[in-house]
Amino acid sequence: MNAPAPHRPIQALPDQLISQIAAGEVVERPSAVVKELLENALDAGSTQITVRLEEGGVKRIAITDNGRGIAPEQMPLALARHATSKIASLDDLENVHTLGFRGEALASIASVAAVTLTSRTADAPHAWEITGSHLGTVTPSSGAHGTTIDVRDLYFNTPARRKFLKSEQTEFGHCADVVRRIALARPDVAFSLAHNGKTVDHWMVGEMAKRSAQILGENFATARLPIDENAGPLRIHGYAGLPTASKARADGQYFYVNGRFVRDKVLMHAVRAAYEDVLHGDRFPSYVLALDLDPALVDVNVHPSKIEVRFRDSRAVHQFVFHAVQRALAQTSATSHGSVPSPLPAADGLTATAPWRPQEQTSFGSILNPDYQPTFSASPFGQPQRQFGDTGNHGGVAQSTERYGALFSGGSAFGARASYGVDGGDGAGSGGADGNGQGGAGLGGGMSGAGAAGAGYALPQAAPYIASSAAMAAEEFPLGFALAQLHGIYIMAQNSKGLVLVDMHAAHERILYEQLKNALDAQVSGQDMQVQQLLIPVTFYADAVEVGTAQEHQETLHSLGFDIAALSPTTLAVRTVPALLKNADAQTLARDVLRDVREFGGSRVLIERRNELLGTLACHTAVRANRILSVQEMNALLRQMESTERADQCNHGRPTWVQVEINALDKLFLRGQ
Repeated sequence: MNAPAPHRPIQALPDQLISQIAAGEVVERPSAVVKELLENALDAGSTQITVRLEEGGVKRIAITDNGRGIAPEQMPLALARHATSKIASLDDLENVHTLGFRGEALASIASVAAVTLTSRTADAPHAWEITGSHLGTVTPSSGAHGTTIDVRDLYFNTPARRKFLKSEQTEFGHCADVVRRIALARPDVAFSLAHNGKTVDHWMVGEMAKRSAQILGENFATARLPIDENAGPLRIHGYAGLPTASKARADGQYFYVNGRFVRDKVLMHAVRAAYEDVLHGDRFPSYVLALDLDPALVDVNVHPSKIEVRFRDSRAVHQFVFHAVQRALAQTSATSHGSVPSPLPAADGLTATAPWRPQEQTSFGSILNPDYQPTFSASPFGQPQRQFGDTGNHGGVAQSTERYGALFSGGSAFGARASYGVDGGDGAGSGGADGNGQGGAGLGGGMSGAGAAGAGYALPQAAPYIASSAAMAAEEFPLGFALAQLHGIYIMAQNSKGLVLVDMHAAHERILYEQLKNALDAQVSGQDMQVQQLLIPVTFYADAVEVGTAQEHQETLHSLGFDIAALSPTTLAVRTVPALLKNADAQTLARDVLRDVREFGGSRVLIERRNELLGTLACHTAVRANRILSVQEMNALLRQMESTERADQCNHGRPTWVQVEINALDKLFLRGQ
C-alpha cells in the first residue's frame, strides 16, 4: 500500500511551480510548443513563417515571423502568466476571434525550457530581446520586423518529463504534422520547415487547391470534390475526397472551425455518415473542410490544447455538415460535367438467336423505345447449346460487330464488318474479312484458321449508336459508348479520353439502390413516418440517462417513427417502430436511436438500417455476372449511370467504373517513343 500523504497546511504555490503545472497541460511534447508559437505568429498578422527544429524539437525550436512584433515595454508581459492582448473581458472570452488566448503558453514554455524572445515593431529603429522569464532584462538586438522565439533544451529542468519523449524522428514527425495542419488552414501565408539544418517543406502563398494538393498529395488532388455552402450563420468550404482517394488510416482528415484544427465527434460523425453510402469496408475518407460560424456559437475553451470544441446547437451543425458533404458526394461522372445527359436514342436491335431465359432477365427497356425486346442469354463461358450443325469438337461463338464510325479516330480504323471467332475447343478459330479484304484472325486455341467460315453459335446482336464527333468532343456522354462485354462481367466503352471499364453488376446495383431510396422518400415525403404498432410492447431495463433522453426527445423520436415511453425510473417500453424496420430487434433499435439522439441531437439509425435493407434488395435484383447484354442495353446502362447520384460507387463502396486514358494505352504499346 502507498504511504499516506504527509499533512501540510494550505498555502499559495510559487509562480514557478504554477507555471510548470500549466506546462504539464500545454507543453506535452515539442509539437505542442510548435503549435502554440505558430498560432501566436498567425494572430500577429504574419504572412511568412519559418520553423527551424533540431533533434526533433527537443534541442531547439525557433520560429520566426514577419508579424506586427511586440513593443519592448510589453515583452516582459509576454512571458508572464495570464497576460495576453487577445482577451480583456468575459465578452471577449465568449467571442474568441483568435487562435491563442489563454495567456499561459509562453510562461509555461519558459518554465521548462530556455526561451529567448526577439521582436521588432514596424516603427522601431531596431529589435529588442529578452531571455529567460518575465523577470529578464530587455536589451537592444538586431532583427527584421516581426518576432523570433527561440526555445532551447526542452525539459532541461524536469528530466522526468523528458524521459517520456519518443525518438527524435517520432517527435519531429509530430512537429511536422502540426506545421502541415496549420499551413493547410492558411494558404495565404508562406511556411518553411527545416530540421537539423535541412529544409523539409516549403509552401509559397497560394490557393487552397494548390496547398491541399501539396500536403495531401496528387492522389487527393485528382480525386476530390469542392464544397462551398452557406446556411444562415454557417458556412462550410474545402474539399471532400472521392472514395477512390480513401486510405487505410484516418491520417488524411483535416477539419477546421474558424481556422482552428479540431477533432470533434459531432463533425467527424457527420462526415462519416455522409460517406457511409459510398465508402468500401474499413477505408477512411480524405478531406480538408473548414466550418465558419459566429464565434459566439462555439466554445473553443473546453480543452487546454483547444483541439476540441462545443457547439451551442450541435444538431444544426451536424445536419448542415452532413447534408453539404452528402450533396457533394452525390455528384457523378455526369453531374460533375454540369448537366445530366438526355436519354440515348434507341438503336435498332436485332433478334437474338440464342435462347432468352426470363428468370435471368433484367431489362433496361424503360429508357429504350417501347418496342425494344431484351436480349439476355447465358454466358458464352457456360455450357453452350449446339446450333447450325456443329461439327463436334468446336465450341466456338461467332459475333459480328458494326462499324463505330466517328467513335474511332478518323473513322477508318475498321472496315464495314469484321467477324471474330472464339474457339472454346481444340479446333481452329474463324474470322471474317476486315476493311482491306483480309481474313480476321480466329480467337481460339491455335489462333489460326484465318478466313474460315464462322462456326458455332450466334450471340445477341444490335447495331450500336453512332455518336457524332461533335457529341464526343463536347463530352455530352461522359461514359462514352459500349464496344463489347468482357468475361460477362465488364462493359468496355469508349469516350473522348480513352477506354472506360464498367462493372455491370455494381453499376446496376447502385442504380436500383438509388431508385429504391428515391421511391421510398417520395412515398413518405410530406407525411408522417409510417410506423408499426407492436401488439405487445417491448420493455427493457434502462439507465437514468436513457430514460431522461426518451422523455426529453419525445417529439424527435415520434418523427423517426418511435414511441418509447417510460414505465418507471428504470424501465422503458417500445410501442411503435418504423414500419420499414418492423423485423429488427426493437430493444437494440431503441437503444441505438436513444444514444444517437443524445449524442447528436438527431438519428442516422433509421437511414442506416433502411439503406442496409434497400442495398440487400438492390444487390439481389441487379443484373448478374455472365449475363450477355446487347450493345443497346450496355449503352442504356451507361446512360442511367450518368444520370444517377453516387453512380461512381456501388452501395458497398466499390468503384463501378474506371477510366483508362489513351496516353496510358500509348505507353503500354510504346507509341510515340
